[in-house]
Parts: sequence; C-alpha cells; structure tokens
Amino acid sequence: MKFNNPIYENEELTYQDVFLFQNYFDGYSRSEVNIQPKHNFWTQIPIVSSNMNAVTWRRMAETIARYWWLGVLPQDMNINTLQEIIEKIRSASVKYGNPITVKPNNTIRDALWIIHKRSYNRVIMVNDNNEPIWIFSENDMKNLDQFTLLENLTTKKPITAKDWISNKDAYNLMDENWISALPIVNNNGKLIGILTKKDCIRHEMYKPTLDKKWRLNVAVAVWIHWFDKIKLLYDMWINIFVLDTAHGYQRRMIESIKKFRETFWDKPIVIAGNVITPEATKDLIEAWANGVKVWVWPGAMCTTRMQTWVWRPQFTAVYKCALEARKLWGFVWADWWVKEPRDVALALAAGANHVMLWTTFAGTYESTWDIKYDEDGLMYKENYWMASKKAVELRSNKLDNFEIEKRWMYREWISKSKIYLREWLEWVWDIIDTFTTGIRSSMSYVWAKDLEEFYEKAVIWVQTNAGFMEWTPHGKIRK
Repeated sequence: MKFNNPIYENEELTYQDVFLFQNYFDGYSRSEVNIQPKHNFWTQIPIVSSNMNAVTWRRMAETIARYWWLGVLPQDMNINTLQEIIEKIRSASVKYGNPITVKPNNTIRDALWIIHKRSYNRVIMVNDNNEPIWIFSENDMKNLDQFTLLENLTTKKPITAKDWISNKDAYNLMDENWISALPIVNNNGKLIGILTKKDCIRHEMYKPTLDKKWRLNVAVAVWIHWFDKIKLLYDMWINIFVLDTAHGYQRRMIESIKKFRETFWDKPIVIAGNVITPEATKDLIEAWANGVKVWVWPGAMCTTRMQTWVWRPQFTAVYKCALEARKLWGFVWADWWVKEPRDVALALAAGANHVMLWTTFAGTYESTWDIKYDEDGLMYKENYWMASKKAVELRSNKLDNFEIEKRWMYREWISKSKIYLREWLEWVWDIIDTFTTGIRSSMSYVWAKDLEEFYEKAVIWVQTNAGFMEWTPHGKIRK
C-alpha cells in the first residue's frame, strides 16, 4: 500500500479520512478474485466475529463457521459453559442449520417466543420420535389467539428432504412447491436440520470452516492470567487462541505468550492484543505470538478515550502495525470500528489479515441475546462493552456485593445500548453476502487477484469531510 501523496505517510487517519483509487481492470468478473487471507487457519474469508459477550456465543460461532468465517468465543465464559458450547458447535451439522422445534401441545405463544432464536423465521413441530409434523412461519401464526394449540393449525405433513439431497435438487424442490424452508431428515425420518433456498445457493459459493477432525471450528479468547483455562481448552483441541486484554502492550501479556509457547510450542495459533503501535506489535510477535489484534477505544459506547486520551485512529494503527508484523512474518487483526464493507476493504488494504466485526454482528438474529421491541415495535438487541458495569457485574456474580461495588469503580464504558436489526442485514447470511461482495468489488476496482496483491497495489488518497459526505447515503435510513 502507498499514499498518493507521501506527506500523509505519518498522518493519523481514520477509515473515513481515506479512500482507494481505481486501477485498470483486466478481468471479466469480480468473482475471479480470491479473498482467502494469507494466514488463513482454515478460513476462506478475511473476517472474524468479535469476542464480545453480546456478539459471539453458540449461534453466532456455529452459523459463520458454516460459511468460511470464524467466530471467537468471549473470555468471560467459565470453563463449564465453554465446554458445553464448544461441544455443541462441533456436533452441529456442517451444512444444515439447527431447527427450532415445538410439540403439538405447545401454543402459538410458545412458538413466537423462540422463533427468533434462529434466523430462519420458522419453527418445526415434531412428535415424540423427533419426526416433523408441520412447519410454521411467523405469518402463519399472525392475528391468531396466542394460546391456540399448535396441533390445531396443522393441515398436512410437511415436505421434507433426506440429508444427502444436492443443493440444486433441494432448491428446485422448494421452488416447485412454493416454499422457502425445507426440514431435513435422516433415513429414519428424524429431523436433523433445516435448509432455505438461499442456503442452497450459498453452499455452492462458501464452504465450512473446519478443524482437523472435520468439525465446525471455533476460536476462544482468554484473559492473560487464566492459564489453567488455556490448558483445559488445549486438551479440548482448541487450536486458535486470542489472548485478550484492553492494554496488550504490558509485561504480563509478554510473559503469558512466552509461557504459552513453552507449554504448547508452536502448535496452536495465538493472537495477542490489543495494541496500536509498531513497537508493541514487534514485542508481542517476538515473544512468539502469531499475530496481534489492533485497536484502542474507537467506539461510540466507549468512554475510555475521553477518560484517558490514549488512542489512535484505526486506519493508521492498522497500517503501522501491519508494516511491522509483516517484517516478522506475523499478521494483524483489525479490531472494531468496522460498520460497512468499505471499512473492511480499507483495513485489508492497510495490511490487515482479518477484520473483526462487532456492532454489525450484534444487530442480528444470531447474536447472543434475545430479540426485544421498542415503543414503535422495531426489533433490537442489547449491546454492551466488556468493561462496562453490566459486564463487570456478570463477571463478578460469585463475589459479595462489597467486592462487586469495588470493581464497578473501574468501569470505563457505557453499560448497554440498543442495536437495531437493519433491513437486509438482520441475518448473518446477509452480512456475509454484502461484505464479501463489497470486498470483491473493491479488489476488482484496484484489479487485485488476491489480498496480497490488493495490499501491494492499493493507493490511498486522503479526503475532506465534504468528500466523505458526498458519497454517503443522504436519504432517511430506517433504524
């Protein structure tokens, strides 16, 4: 990457300060470009989900692993919860989504309560042998008495497919029968999954991110002082660790990385953070981290910047840290302040290997918490930061009130906010499609066949605020 004017090389710049310039295109289609990261650890798309409590739990990690991405489970989980979630992710189908099921004696109210636990907008009624009896959408139950038994709504046995059906045949079956979701059963007729028409298309384009045992893969974040937890996770065949603390450039982090390598050698992948300088990047990678996570406090909910004034604009932080990491055969993850596909493209052009999504994923069906409705009936989810009062309270729930109150004194972030589900981006699938399309388009404008060539050929230009506003949407945007 280079700046069109070298004078900006040492400016401190955000993503909104810069843009990419076009180059001559010598291809036929943006589908020709390869977006697999250089350090890929079994992923094909350069995006991971953030290790935040409000973002990545089982639903998120499982869903994105089916489509070449990678989820990072948060560091606040106790080991028993982690073991349970990891085993459920690994036992899940690598192709079919987990269906939401109800029994005939359940009510419409029961079904509506859980229908948004997954993004299919369907619940499947099963009998005691787990055989599908009927499938309901939200519209099927609209304007009906919520205490109506579901068995009173059935009309006929649903159309199903065996688990060996091809993507094209499954799509055609749904198309011919005017349905958009298909229960998948095994040879005994027992329900094992659900498939949508869009799933059929996506399975032709994306492959699952698998571990060495061909199960859905997942990464885990760990506090730097919880080494016993790391040992237990390593014994569970976790192979990607994120050693995470807000101020990653410290003695305890370097000691933790060294201890990790002395114990496990070079087998697992270690990403350490967070940092914003080349010096910090160098020291963590020389301690034998594979890569570093880059950012400090660029967030709307974050008050730490206002309290400490320690920060750095994210584009420059990624660019400078990536330059240093590449000298040492390491890599960086660009963490946070990514709201649109353009931000991902700029982070990759600056040299990031992967980009972490947070708020974008928080406002989806697959994120951690349940759907809530505001006074206008719009759906949202609660979001909160890892050093907020709520996070500290959840992390310290086994302590007495006196100790909890002491820890609250160190809170730095707003406890929670509402993240609305945006139309066409409320499902992780939609974000996958939108962001990968944006990355590919950006690469085709630069005419880069892969991400390394994208980094080498990208020319960055600096713009004014008026320039930024010129190409942003000017109409009303729904919450």
